[in-house]
Amino acid sequence: MWLLLFVLASIVTTALLPWLERFGFGKLPLDLRLRLGGRVWLLPFGSTLLLAVVAWTVARLLR
Repeated sequence: MWLLLFVLASIVTTALLPWLERFGFGKLPLDLRLRLGGRVWLLPFGSTLLLAVVAWTVARLLR
């Protein structure tokens, strides 16, 4: 279950990252930016973990 939640949060984070960068997401300590082949690859591990915890907390509160 946690793996599925992590994958879904990663997809959502990557899709919404241009909008979320205004609020500091994508710039957390575990967020990696790699330059390979002239492209910038973003691996938002820190932002994904933060969003997963927020989503879990909201789900627990609504339960």
